[in-house]
Amino acid sequence: MKPFFSIIVPCCDVEPYVRECLDSILHQPFADWECLIGVETSKDRTEEIVREYVARDQRFKMTIGPRSGSPSTPRNTGLAHAQGEFVIFLDGDDAIVDGALQQLHDLIVGHPGADLYPSAIRIQGENGERCASEDVVVHDNYDRCASAELTGGEAILFLERRWHNPFPMAQMTIYRRTYLLDHALHFVPGLKQEDSEFLPRVLYYAKKVVPIHFVFYTYYKGNPSSISHKSQDSGRLQSYARVYRSLLSFYADVSKEKAFDRRIAESWARAWTGKMFTLWFEMYIDSIPRTQRWESLKVLFSDGFDSFRRLIRHASSLKRFAAWWMLLAVRHPSIAGLCEAFFSHVYFPLLNCKKRLKT
Repeated sequence: MKPFFSIIVPCCDVEPYVRECLDSILHQPFADWECLIGVETSKDRTEEIVREYVARDQRFKMTIGPRSGSPSTPRNTGLAHAQGEFVIFLDGDDAIVDGALQQLHDLIVGHPGADLYPSAIRIQGENGERCASEDVVVHDNYDRCASAELTGGEAILFLERRWHNPFPMAQMTIYRRTYLLDHALHFVPGLKQEDSEFLPRVLYYAKKVVPIHFVFYTYYKGNPSSISHKSQDSGRLQSYARVYRSLLSFYADVSKEKAFDRRIAESWARAWTGKMFTLWFEMYIDSIPRTQRWESLKVLFSDGFDSFRRLIRHASSLKRFAAWWMLLAVRHPSIAGLCEAFFSHVYFPLLNCKKRLKT
C-alpha cells in the first residue's frame, strides 16, 4: 500500500541538525509516510547518522550521491523514487512540527482534489543559533486574505500583488505527487536559488490551489554550513542569472499557448524585471566588481534577448525604459557606467517616489 506522504530530505554536512530533522518525522503520531533521504558526500558524520535511521525504521530510505551544490539533485532523485500520494520537501537542517502530519492529512482530506496545498512555516534562529520559541516568526505567503481555492494563475497574481517578488520556498507547499510528475516539474540541478525557478512553473500549471494556513514546518536560519550561507555574492548573482534565463525560456514557451493569460505576463514582467534590476544595479553593485556583474548578465542573456523583449512589453513604461538601458549596456559594455548611473540616479529614485505617492 502506498503511503500518504513522501517526505524528501536532501542532506549534506548537516551532522549537528540531522537527528532533530529525522526525529521530527519518526516521532509523528501519524505513521503513513515514507522518508527518502538524499545524502550527498559530506565532510562530517551525516551519512553515518542517516544510516542509523535507515537501519532502525524501514520507512527511511537513503540514496547517496556526489556533492552537487544545491538541494535540486537529491530532491529530484527522491521524487523519482517516491510512492506517496503527496510530497513534502524538508531540508536536513530543518524540522517538522510535532503532530503536523496528522493535521496536514486531515486538512488535505477535508479539502480534496488540489494539486498544491500551500501552508505556513515558522522561522527560528540566527547566526548559527537555534533561538527560543518566543522569538519565532510565522510566515504564510497567502494568509487569510486569500481565497479558499485558487487556480494556479490566480495564485500567481495574488502572490505578486501581495509580495511583489513572489518566490515562495519549496518547503512551504505540499504537492500532489502525480501533478509534479505529469508536468515533469523538477528542480534545475546545481542551482542555488532553485526555489525561485521551480515555484513559478509549479504554480502556472496548477488547476487547483488550496491554501491551508497551517504552520507545519520549522525553518532554522543561520546554519553556517548551508549553501545559502556559503555562497559568495558573485556566485549568487551567477545563479540568479541562470534562474532568470530559465524563467524567460519558460515564458517564451507558455506565452505561445492560445489560452495564455495576459495578466500573468504582466505579473511576471513586474516581478521578474524588478528583481533583475535590483540584483544587478542595486543589491550587488558595491560588493561585486562591474566586470563580474557584466559576465553574469551575459549568462542571463546567453539564449538571446527575444524572450526578455517580449516579456518587457507587458511592464510599465519606466521598466521598459530601464530594460532598454540594460540591453544597450549588455551589447556595449563600454557604456556600463552610464547604465549604472541611470539606475542609481533615475530609475531607483523614480521608483521610490512612485512608492511614496502610493502610500
